[in-house]
Amino acid sequence: MSPSASPTEPVGTFCLVLHSHLPWLARHGAWPVGEEWLYQAWAGSYLPVIDLLRRLGEQGQRDVLTLGVTPVLAAQLDDPYCLRGMHDWLGSWLLRAHGLATEVATHTRRDGPALARLAAAEHQRATAALADFEANWRHGGSAVLRPLVDAGVVELLGGPATHPFQPLLGPRVREFALRAGLDDTARRLGSRPAGIWAPECGYAPGMEHGYASAGVQRFLVDGPAMRGDTAFARTVGDTDVVCFGRDLPVTYRVWSPKSGYPGHKDYRDFHTFHHGSGLKPSRVTGRAIPPERKKPYDPEPASEAVRRHAADFVTVVRSRLAKLAAQHGRPALVVAAYDTELFGHWWFEGPEWLATVLRELPRAGVRVTTLRGALDAGLLGGPVELPASSWGSGKDWRVWDGALVADLLDLSRNVQRRLVSAVDSPHGGGAARDRVLDGLARQALLALSSDWAFMVSKSSAADYARSRAAHHAEHVVEITDRLSAGRRDEAAEVVADCDARDTVFGQLDARLLRRADDRSTCCVPTGR
Repeated sequence: MSPSASPTEPVGTFCLVLHSHLPWLARHGAWPVGEEWLYQAWAGSYLPVIDLLRRLGEQGQRDVLTLGVTPVLAAQLDDPYCLRGMHDWLGSWLLRAHGLATEVATHTRRDGPALARLAAAEHQRATAALADFEANWRHGGSAVLRPLVDAGVVELLGGPATHPFQPLLGPRVREFALRAGLDDTARRLGSRPAGIWAPECGYAPGMEHGYASAGVQRFLVDGPAMRGDTAFARTVGDTDVVCFGRDLPVTYRVWSPKSGYPGHKDYRDFHTFHHGSGLKPSRVTGRAIPPERKKPYDPEPASEAVRRHAADFVTVVRSRLAKLAAQHGRPALVVAAYDTELFGHWWFEGPEWLATVLRELPRAGVRVTTLRGALDAGLLGGPVELPASSWGSGKDWRVWDGALVADLLDLSRNVQRRLVSAVDSPHGGGAARDRVLDGLARQALLALSSDWAFMVSKSSAADYARSRAAHHAEHVVEITDRLSAGRRDEAAEVVADCDARDTVFGQLDARLLRRADDRSTCCVPTGR
C-alpha cells in the first residue's frame, strides 16, 4: 500500500487473506436457510468490503489484500435469479425499517426511542445499499470484482468447483473439480488464478503434484500444518508449489473458537432480533445475558471499541513481526486469514475495523501486501513436508470423515464411483460434448460439497445439509441408472429438470473427467 507506506525499511510484511464462500443455496427456500443466508452476507459483507476496496483502489493503493472467491459463490453473485432476489431483499430491508418506524410512531413503548434510532439507521443503511447495488452490482459480481483484479488492488484466489473437501476425493474427481473451478473463474474474471484457498484448508500429502499440474502456484494451510513455523512461505515437497501458513496467534486475536474482538460488549449483537421487523436492536452486553436483557445498540461506544481493537491489532502484528525478525535474522511474514462474512455480516463493525487496520498498519512501519507480493519481496523459506491437515476441529479431517458423517462418506463414495463409471462406459465416449454427462457431473459435484459434512458435524442445520446432499446424490443415481439401462432420453429429462433449478457451472465439461490419455484428443480445458 505504497501511498501511505513508511519511508523506512518495514519491520515486516502482513498479508490479509479473506475467503468468500457460502453453500450453493439458490432456489432452495428462505429463512432460516436458502437465499436468506446469501442475501444477508451479500448486504452485510460483500457490499461494504468491495466498496472499501474500490475506494482504496481509487486512492491508488495496490496489493491491498488477497481475496478468495469460491466458484460456487461467484456463480450465485452472477446468477440472474439471485440478482433479482437480492434486489427484492434490499427493498424488503428498507420496508422493514419503515415498518418499524411506523410501529414506534403509533405505539407508546418503553424502548420506543431506541427503536426509533434503529429504524432511522436501518433506513440509511438500506438506502445506501440499494444505491450501491443498483449502481454497481446489477450485472453481477464478476463485473464488480474484475476491475479490482485487473488493476492489482486485490490478488484473487480460486478453488475447486462446489467447494469439496479435496483429500476425500478420488484423484480423477479431485483433478476435475479443481480444473473446473479454475476454468470457471477464468471465464468470469478473465484470468486464471495462480493461487487457491483450498476448501477447509484441506490437504493430503502429494496434493501439491496435482496443484502443479493444474497450474496452481500457491495455496493456504492452517498454521499447525507447518508446526507453527509460518514466518515464511515454503515450497512443498519436491515441487515449486508454495504454501502459506495462517499465523494463529495473530489471526485468533480477531476471532478464535473461544474469543476475539467481535464478542466485545459494545458491538452489535448478531443473534438478537426485533421479531416484528427482523432488525437487530441490541449490543452484545455480555455473553450470559439473555436477549430480553441486552442493552440497546449505541454506535458511539462501538466505534470507540473499533479504534481500540484496531490499535491493539496493529500493535500485535508489529510485535509479532519484530519477534520473528529477531528470531530469523531478517524481516518475516504474518498471514491472517478469515471468512469475508466475518466483516459486516457476523461482526457488524468489521468493515470499519478493517478500514482502520489497513490504514494504520503501514503507518506503523508494516508492509501490507498480498501473498503474491510477499513472494515478490523474497519471503520464501526452505521446503516443507506437510501432514494431512485442515483448519477444522483438531486441525485434522475429523469434521469431514468422522463418525457423525459416516453416511455422507458412503454417499460421497457412491457418487464418485457412479460418476467415473458413467464417463468410462461406452455411452461416455466420443469427442463431442455430452450434455447429459455434463449434467451428471454437475449434480455429483454439488453432492460432494464439504459444507454438508461441516454443517452436520457442527450441528448447524444438519437436517438441511443431509437433505441437500441426498437431493443431488439421488439425481446422480437417477441419471446413471437410466444411462446404464440405455434410456438416454429419460436421463436427459432428469438433467433438464435439475438444470432448471441448479444453474451453477453451466459450462462444466464432463470430458475432462476422462483419463489424461483418453481426453487428449477430444477436448481442451476451457478458460486456458
